[in-house]
Amino acid sequence: MDLFDLSEKVAVITGSSRGIGRAIAEAYAAAGARVVISSRKQAACDEVAAAINAKYGKGRAVAIAASISDKAALEMLVRRTREVFDRIDVLVCNAASNPYYGPMAGISDDQFRKIFDNNVLANHWLISMVAPEMIERRDGAIIIISSIGGLIGSDVIGAYHVSKAADFQLARNLAVEFGPHNVRVNAVAPGVIRTDFARALWEAPEAEAALRRSTPLGRIGEPHEIAGAAVFLGSKAGAYMTGQSIVIDGGTTIRSSP
Repeated sequence: MDLFDLSEKVAVITGSSRGIGRAIAEAYAAAGARVVISSRKQAACDEVAAAINAKYGKGRAVAIAASISDKAALEMLVRRTREVFDRIDVLVCNAASNPYYGPMAGISDDQFRKIFDNNVLANHWLISMVAPEMIERRDGAIIIISSIGGLIGSDVIGAYHVSKAADFQLARNLAVEFGPHNVRVNAVAPGVIRTDFARALWEAPEAEAALRRSTPLGRIGEPHEIAGAAVFLGSKAGAYMTGQSIVIDGGTTIRSSP
């Protein structure tokens, strides 16, 4: 038995037109899954789905654009996935937003609400839409891409960190609720990864140098280095794991000082 085989599984991955989400989608396809590529822009989703189909065979990926801030759009995402693939076995809640960079004293109410709506409430919506069929089948895996921000403080992206701490608790609560139905809910907590989303944290040479100094592995992460954990959690290899958070940060959170 291949513990990491995802053949015949259908996975919906939000925020998968680039960065960590795309890396997860590509790793899932490599493991045999059929994947739904979703982000706000249809053209970007089409490009990724086409690349996956070209590499792994026609029909392995479908592109369905949906904004996580729009509940109706998420309902459409779930409905169209079922129309195309008939089922959803794995849900990866990867998409998130952070519209504010600076001390929390300066954040507006609208910015704070957007962070929580997109990073926590949207995950709750999408999970609530997908979980019933998993519960009925008594099989399913839900993965929330959180952040080490939920474990540490920040003087520049504090509200984002608060939202990511909430994602850890969302995974724990739902793991308790869904566990009796053999549906697993876990989180992955990346450190700073070289993505467009985290660009403000690493783009300046001095910023990346500081990150390298504070990370035991001496570098920032790459998107594909998060994908393996998502494959583990979505496959038989993670069958007895639920309510947990896997930290993948090059050792950043275990270092006492730079």
